[in-house]
Amino acid sequence: MKLLLVEDETRLARVIARGLTEEGHTVDACERGTDAIEQGLALDYDVAILDWSLPDADGLTVLRTWRSRGSTMPVLMLTARSSVPERVAGLRAGADDYLGKPFDFEELLARIEALHRRSVTIGALRAGDVELDANRRVLTRAGAEVLLTAREFALVRMLFERVGDVCTRTELLGGVWGSSFDGEPNVVDVYIGYLRKKFTELQAERVAITTIRGVGFRLETRT
Repeated sequence: MKLLLVEDETRLARVIARGLTEEGHTVDACERGTDAIEQGLALDYDVAILDWSLPDADGLTVLRTWRSRGSTMPVLMLTARSSVPERVAGLRAGADDYLGKPFDFEELLARIEALHRRSVTIGALRAGDVELDANRRVLTRAGAEVLLTAREFALVRMLFERVGDVCTRTELLGGVWGSSFDGEPNVVDVYIGYLRKKFTELQAERVAITTIRGVGFRLETRT
């Protein structure tokens, strides 16, 4: 999943982000409500993890702004506030779930996964003679299949959703590794190589990932 974490406690945010990244997810982090509003509206996220208490605009303000501008992004609110009226206020403002502090990371992860399952209808995408089974995270062709890692799945899904269109390296990098990724940009090329090998394993003849020099990549189908 691609996740937006809005938390001003630096140490806690670092722990959460590290744990989610180790689970294979992409995490963009914000510490301020005003930044979170802009980030949440500008980019597509599978789930937002939103702290109630922020240094400028509180979590309720952020949430109400997202909802008033049409965002349907699933939101899990984090807060030390435990009274029923406050929890109700968060849910009525548009929160999809609520987790009180302190919390166990495994519960946080389970709640995020549950929100994601409820928010999307995951099925199959097809390109040429290859099908992407998003439920099982595999590529299939003629009864054969290859398993995808979390990064490979996120990358190939972007390509399958835009068959025939050029996806720039910047788009792919942001969509799979997140806007805060500070590693080598050629990681996209490396993973494209992994995907090409998996197409070869499937003996796929009607689909290929083409390099558009100086721009990015395009998933092409052949008759």
